[in-house]
Amino acid sequence: MALKYSTALIFCFALLLHSALLAQDEDKKITSIEIKAIPGLQFDKVRFSVAPGAEVKLTVTNSDDDMPHNMVITKPGSRADVVLAAQQLAEKGPEMNFIPKSPLVLWSIPVIYSGESKTIQFKAPEEPGIYPFVCTYPGHGFIMYGYMYVTENGIMPALENDENIPPLRRTGDKKVQDTESAAMHHHPKLHPYDNVPPYLYRVFIEESSLASIAVHLPNQLSYCWDAALCQLQFAWQGEFLDNTDLWHGHKNAYAKVLGEIFYREKMEFPIRIGSRESIPSPEFLRYKLIDGYPEFHYLLSGVEVHEIIHPNKEGTGLIRTIKVNNAKEPVWFLFNADEQVEYGFNKGEIENGALKLSPDEGKEFTIRMTKSNK
Repeated sequence: MALKYSTALIFCFALLLHSALLAQDEDKKITSIEIKAIPGLQFDKVRFSVAPGAEVKLTVTNSDDDMPHNMVITKPGSRADVVLAAQQLAEKGPEMNFIPKSPLVLWSIPVIYSGESKTIQFKAPEEPGIYPFVCTYPGHGFIMYGYMYVTENGIMPALENDENIPPLRRTGDKKVQDTESAAMHHHPKLHPYDNVPPYLYRVFIEESSLASIAVHLPNQLSYCWDAALCQLQFAWQGEFLDNTDLWHGHKNAYAKVLGEIFYREKMEFPIRIGSRESIPSPEFLRYKLIDGYPEFHYLLSGVEVHEIIHPNKEGTGLIRTIKVNNAKEPVWFLFNADEQVEYGFNKGEIENGALKLSPDEGKEFTIRMTKSNK
């Protein structure tokens, strides 16, 4: 009897030992990746490699004293689309950790503040490829990114030849990276990276709703377009914006205009279809970029309108091109006599202080708004 009990105990012990060894083997199969968000809007690692189908344990730590960050891993080729979708979250951004609900998003780590770490575990895609990871916190996504290489052999291109990663990081000289990071951290610019106009930010800005889009144009001109109201709110001449408070995550922060505002919209809504007295309830649809310039699409009285804004060559005003598709009634543009702005129109007639266009003329017309010298 004692022998039977001993045999049973030995058998149980063997099973437990076997299970423990299996668990250790499973742990060994997990690929652990640790990444830090560092000053200068950078990840300390801009790429890593995992095998197809591997179990991945990813830990992100925010080592940036100034700014919050998140991380979103996307499908191949989808980084820019996800960054744009995050910008379009507007006032919903903070509660969603600036992570859009999109099939392009594979995994994500929510916003983490200085000194915080968060970990996620996932199974890498079976399909080999190059999968972007990016911080979609406002203003960060166009420079703060890297790539997860899913590859059988773990081979990645030489760092200096890797066109997927940010240009600043295509060097094997860590001293250069550290020096540039320190310089950006201790001598911050109003914008953490260089942009060539035109470019835009989704921002919180005074005198406009939480769904505001600020656009910086060539020739030192800028404007704010309100996606909630579907209209141009104001325009200015000079530098663009100081987003420092926004990017630092300060509560109730607003972007600051750096320049002289020369135009403010005073009409409840300037474009009207049918009766000039009928104030429409606009519905924002989307915007798309044409050569870098946003073209806004929205509905007025069930009619789709497209609007794109360019600078004039002199840098003294804006040229608005408006397309009203399939209007069956006259199109009106109401404007108030403003001593700061002079108007010019390529079509239509002025009637009692408003521009009136036939449905055919309304298919495409331009409005020139020039800063007055008065």
